[in-house]
Amino acid sequence: MKILVNDGIEPIGKTLLEAAGFEVEMNKIEQADLPTRLNEYDAICVRSATKVRKELIDACPNLKAIGRGGVGLDNIDVEYAQSKGIAVINTPAASSRSVGELAMAHMLSLSRFLYQSNRQMPSEGDTRFNDFKKAYAKGAELEGKTLGIIGLGRIGQEAARCGLGLGMHVLAVDPYVSEVTLAVGHASLGFKATLKTVTMDSMLADADYISLHIPSVGKAILGKEEFAKMKNGVIVVNCSRGGTIDEDALLEALASGKVAAAGLDVFENEPTPRKDLLTHPRISLTPHIGASTEEAQNKIGEELAHKMIAALTS
Repeated sequence: MKILVNDGIEPIGKTLLEAAGFEVEMNKIEQADLPTRLNEYDAICVRSATKVRKELIDACPNLKAIGRGGVGLDNIDVEYAQSKGIAVINTPAASSRSVGELAMAHMLSLSRFLYQSNRQMPSEGDTRFNDFKKAYAKGAELEGKTLGIIGLGRIGQEAARCGLGLGMHVLAVDPYVSEVTLAVGHASLGFKATLKTVTMDSMLADADYISLHIPSVGKAILGKEEFAKMKNGVIVVNCSRGGTIDEDALLEALASGKVAAAGLDVFENEPTPRKDLLTHPRISLTPHIGASTEEAQNKIGEELAHKMIAALTS
């Protein structure tokens, strides 16, 4: 069988697929050419760039499996593919730790003004050193603070583990989860903590930091009404999906001081986020790199290969 890996895969994934007897093609086929080319293959592996919609599926009756390296399946018509007997695979576990750690990195950066210092020190640090030292002297420790987590799936649980490890009190919101038990710290320590989820309103009222870890749901989960219920001076972080925060409402909350600062890895208009977010002095920014660590990419490649092998040989 032939597999088209259209958006790349780590070497370990390619090695595993070839060891299982599959022919792996790594040369990318442009989206416009896929309807006439994809039927040469039995399966396709994509990331977020390649779209596998109904029209492409209909043009490729030979297709037996679609693999998505990563969590989101927004670029695949999943139900339609499955209705045609095509297996749809993703790798939800592989990047969880990387995304959870990035959320914590934004919180730490915002709490100690690292994002502002790194913007200003290179250009003015030699002349305004004492000004900056005074301006950024009122940082905050995360220990003892309350972390609100929206979405207690795999990534939300990793963010919770990070927060618990730093000594934070964690309030998690998830309509599909009532309770989880998490290992905290290195496995050899044997430390565990049990979290029971709470209501959105109680979390919004009590959290000092709020981090989103949910899939795209077609609407903003945090908008004007939710910001109004938050503590004054809260810090908000989004490493989930663009659109889960109302960006206009976020800017209003930053302007009023309701939100002290925000950390954003995702945006509504990727890959061209709005400039007023990118230049805002109280927003820490990253370009959708939540899963972009060497460890996560290796795990994604390995998990994708194992699942693809299972789907095509069962």
